[in-house]
Amino acid sequence: MSIFFIGIILIFFLINVNIKKQDLRKKELLSCEILLNQAKEYEEKSDLISAKAIYQKLLNDFPNLNQVAQWQKRIEEINIKLLFSPVITKGSILYEIKPNDTLYNIAKEFNTTVELIMQANNLKSDRIYPGKKIKIWNQPFSIIIDKSENTLVLKSNEEIIKTYVISTGENNSTPTGIFKIVTKIKNPPWYKVGTVVPPSSPENILGSRWLGFDVKGYGIHGTNDPQNLGKSVTQGCIRMANQDVEELYTIIPLGTEVTIID
Repeated sequence: MSIFFIGIILIFFLINVNIKKQDLRKKELLSCEILLNQAKEYEEKSDLISAKAIYQKLLNDFPNLNQVAQWQKRIEEINIKLLFSPVITKGSILYEIKPNDTLYNIAKEFNTTVELIMQANNLKSDRIYPGKKIKIWNQPFSIIIDKSENTLVLKSNEEIIKTYVISTGENNSTPTGIFKIVTKIKNPPWYKVGTVVPPSSPENILGSRWLGFDVKGYGIHGTNDPQNLGKSVTQGCIRMANQDVEELYTIIPLGTEVTIID
């Protein structure tokens, strides 16, 4: 067989392979579109659990498509909505309030926060009544901070709940290792050398919340400089947008483990 005919056969083979790839791509995109429409329909019906399952299927079935980051973001947005809603999900239970119960005691028993109980059950005050059933989150949270990516990942039982953009220390000043949250303060003052900057001051670099580590001087806090989030610019602490650190403050109890990696 001449080189000419071999070349012709090779060209037809390559064309056929390309056509099959295009057909496969079209089927993949069609399947993807069908699943996306299903997810949107579930969200419109407020069936967030089913919507989340569809987005997870999209991630599993089409890991190489450009929309993967968008689907992961939608899952994380749904995670927070479910966490802050009365819907019972994996990681939560329906608890019947007993005589002499208080939100503080319930939170302590299940290692959660009063704020999360109130948020999830649409409670306007801490007054509760025996016999009423409320949603309680009863699984531990953990935090992974990646200095190289300037991200904070909130997890529960190895599932990613949400990923936040943060700032870490300049000149690698944020320590690595495993720490615990030992203090939580709303609207913290900033104890600057030689003075105390009140929470209301625009010069207070701590923002609206402080989550202190079991290493003096280090913790997670808000910011008065949100435009520099995502950069290594702090004096060693973890800086978050105020709305993000307020969300995190609501969710995690004292004792939450924080792992910081390079």
